[in-house]
Amino acid sequence: MRFAAYEHRHRRHVAVVEDDGTLLPLPGVTSLTDLLRESGGLPGLLAAGAAALDVPPGPHVSQVRLLPPLQPASIRDFVTFEEHVEGVRRSVSGAVGVPEQWYAAPTFYFTNPHAVYGPHDGIPVPPGSEVLDFELEVGAVIGREGRDLTPEQARDHIVGYTVFNDWSARDLQSAEMRVGLGPCKGKDTATTLGPHLVTADELEPYRDADGFLRLALTAEVNGETVGTDLLSHMSWTFEEMAAYASRGTRVVPGDVLGSGTCGNGGCLAELWGRRGEQTPPPLKPGDTVSLTVEGIGTLTNTVVPGADPVPLPTGRRRGRERR
Repeated sequence: MRFAAYEHRHRRHVAVVEDDGTLLPLPGVTSLTDLLRESGGLPGLLAAGAAALDVPPGPHVSQVRLLPPLQPASIRDFVTFEEHVEGVRRSVSGAVGVPEQWYAAPTFYFTNPHAVYGPHDGIPVPPGSEVLDFELEVGAVIGREGRDLTPEQARDHIVGYTVFNDWSARDLQSAEMRVGLGPCKGKDTATTLGPHLVTADELEPYRDADGFLRLALTAEVNGETVGTDLLSHMSWTFEEMAAYASRGTRVVPGDVLGSGTCGNGGCLAELWGRRGEQTPPPLKPGDTVSLTVEGIGTLTNTVVPGADPVPLPTGRRRGRERR
């Protein structure tokens, strides 16, 4: 099944999405995140969706404003594509190759669950940034709480998948990571999720012999294709990522695990690193980015002007006072 959250006539709804785009609202449900907490995993979610088949159909997706399919409890964004790591390292820091430590574990960082945008929303330029980039990813959504999971157990905790755009201010990211932390403000302004949550069973036909989902990925800027890849080029499966995320802690319903950015043009910075120049150029207001994942759908967002940064002083050099 496919689930969507949407706004229609100033009210929020959650619905099953039919193949023709008709929305079948779930009675009394306004939050897919809450539904995940209450349903107890994929069987419960499918049962809730099946109940919607008996209610009168709602509007067509073209008649509503699609919202992010859920408001995440947390967002862990992994980095699982070698080609992306190599290209972006060269672009952001000038380093060459993939660090050997990268192969030791599926590294992730936490990004901002309070800055999630819908599949057609305008995306503001982060304050103070002049080098805005997109990142084409897939997000796995946790549907059951778990701790210290094995990859085999983790499969039952992943309820579905959505398209994930990790908008990135590369100039802010490059500066703050010199401190040894981050990315922080370089990733803090926007993440797009959508257009739907596609339940895990729908994508099983795409699973290969090694456990990866073989889905075609395409990135376009202003109608021109800039990147294509396969999701199966990840170096870890989503189940392995979920197991690592749960190590020594909990994953809970509504957690989102980003695949990390795909290679072969999954973001502009990778292309800049390989080409030695900013071609295509950084995104600016008016540019439209469309990211498509086979079996899930397309996000299409246009960049809009953002706020000016509120001025702050530089740091006080307090160490000298102690001497």
